[in-house]
Amino acid sequence: MPSTALAQDRFEPTRFSVEVSGEGDDIIFIPGLMTSREVWRETAEDLEGYRVHLVQVRGFGEEAGPNAEGEVLAPVIAELARYIAENDLQAPAIVGHSAGGLMAMTLAAQHPELPGRIMIVDALPWVAHIFVPPGAEPEMVAVLAQAQGMRAMMARGWNGELGPGAPDSTLRTQILDEENLPRLRELTGRTDQRVAAQLMYDVMASDMRQEIAAITVPVTVIVPLNPDFMSREHISAFYGAQYSALDGVFLVDIGPAGHFVMLDAPAPFTVAVQQFLERD
Repeated sequence: MPSTALAQDRFEPTRFSVEVSGEGDDIIFIPGLMTSREVWRETAEDLEGYRVHLVQVRGFGEEAGPNAEGEVLAPVIAELARYIAENDLQAPAIVGHSAGGLMAMTLAAQHPELPGRIMIVDALPWVAHIFVPPGAEPEMVAVLAQAQGMRAMMARGWNGELGPGAPDSTLRTQILDEENLPRLRELTGRTDQRVAAQLMYDVMASDMRQEIAAITVPVTVIVPLNPDFMSREHISAFYGAQYSALDGVFLVDIGPAGHFVMLDAPAPFTVAVQQFLERD
């Protein structure tokens, strides 16, 4: 049976909760913006021989706690580092989706001695690149102004639709298969908009393009392929450019799939995770 803590906890996080199950080498799963730990459930259940740590940022799927005020990204990363170090996890693998991917890469850059390997699922070192035309270079001043506007909008409720989740019009942009919409509603439906708004701001303000050069462990980046959006050649070139400062990064494309790769292509995604864990 899963537990919400390690048997002999020396550090219990306040910025996120953790469900632990299984035995073996440690693997930590971090969900993205607005998403509960349940996004990883199917993948985790397919893994054997691992002790799985399913992280859930407070405010997504549970009460916000200390995330209700102030910065979210940096405090969560700091507690993730403490969780690994003080609970004596030995070189855990870390898998992070979207904002969780940024958390994984930042932790690996700031604390290269802690993880054993990381998988980044559709996340960029600086998300601002998706808000500018191809080939253009984001400017931090303009990005921060845009981030402040998005934070204010999200805090009021998506497009004026007050409530704990995002509207279907937004969710549909994150998946390719319409049949996954009800599941995505469930995964994102218990969201504290204050936390979502602040974390989105923090993510947009975080430029890790040069800092990722400090990462010393193997890195796999999952790239979703949407044939209606961009060709495999163009999307691979785009992601490769974003991670150019990181030597030896391993890009894996999966498709057809939207941002929530694990929903649109669950079987190929699970295979990719297993190969990531086994790769030398």
